[in-house]
Amino acid sequence: MSVKHTTEKALQMLRTLPRVTIGNIRDNPQSKQNSKRGRGQHGGDKHGAGNKGSGQRQNYMRLGYETGNTPFYLRFGYEPYYKGHHLKREYPPISLHQLQKLIDTDRLSTRAPIDLTTICNTGLFEIRPDLLHHGVQLTDEGVDDFRAKINIEVQHAPESVIAAIERNGGVIRTAYYDPHSLYAVVNPKKWFEKGVPIPRRMLPPQDAVEYYTDARNRGYLADPDQISQERLVLAQKYGYALPKIEDDPDYAMLTEAKDPRQIFFGLNPGWVISLKDRAIIKEKQ
Repeated sequence: MSVKHTTEKALQMLRTLPRVTIGNIRDNPQSKQNSKRGRGQHGGDKHGAGNKGSGQRQNYMRLGYETGNTPFYLRFGYEPYYKGHHLKREYPPISLHQLQKLIDTDRLSTRAPIDLTTICNTGLFEIRPDLLHHGVQLTDEGVDDFRAKINIEVQHAPESVIAAIERNGGVIRTAYYDPHSLYAVVNPKKWFEKGVPIPRRMLPPQDAVEYYTDARNRGYLADPDQISQERLVLAQKYGYALPKIEDDPDYAMLTEAKDPRQIFFGLNPGWVISLKDRAIIKEKQ
C-alpha cells in the first residue's frame, strides 16, 4: 500500500508541477564553487609579477639585451647569405591552376593580351611596390590541366610553364618593370586621376639583364629569331607538336607586344589620360 501511495503521490506531483524547460532547471546546490578568493586570502602572492627586481616593477629590458652578456647579434658575425636581402626583388606567385580558374570564371579574357595590369584588375592579386614587389611569377601548379590559348606577359616563369602555354598555341613573354612604372601598372585609375604623364619604362638593372635578354626565358629584350628557335627546341624536349601561330585566326592578338619602354597596350609614354574629360592628351612631336 505504501508503494502505491508513493506512486500516486509522485504522479500527483507531476500533474501539478510545470514541464521541465530551460527556464526552470538549475544546478544542484553547491555544485559550482567560486574560483576567486578574497583579497586578504592570497597569502603573500606576487600576482604573477615575480620576486623583486625589475620584473616585479615592470621595468622590462629592451629587445636583444642579455643582462650584461654580449648579445647574440654581436657574438656571431653577419651571414653572407643574408647580405642585401632587404633589397632583393620579390615576385608573388600565381599558378597555372589559378590562371585557368580566372579564365573559366571570365575574370580574364583570352581574346586580349594578359599582362600585370589585367591580373591586378581582377581584384584577387595585390602587387605592392613599397614591399619590393616587382611583378608576378607564374608557377607550374596545375600544369597538366592548363588548356587556354593566351598571350601573357609575366615577370618570371620556369621552363615547364613556358612549355605548357606554348603547347596550347599560346605565347608567353617575361618583362621587367621598374618600381616607378609599377605604381602606374598595378593601379592605372589612381595614376590617371593624378593627371601626370604615363612614365617610360626603364631598362632592367645589371643583375637582371641576362635573364630578360635570354630567349630561353622568353625575355622581352631577346632576339625574336632566337625565340622562334627556342620554341622548337622546347617542343622537341617535352615531346609535343608546336602549333603554327602564323596559321592561327588569333595571330594578331598572339603577336601583340609592348615596346620595351611602354607599360600599357595602346598608350605611349608621355601621354596624359583624363578620365574626367575622357580624352588622351598626347605630347607634341
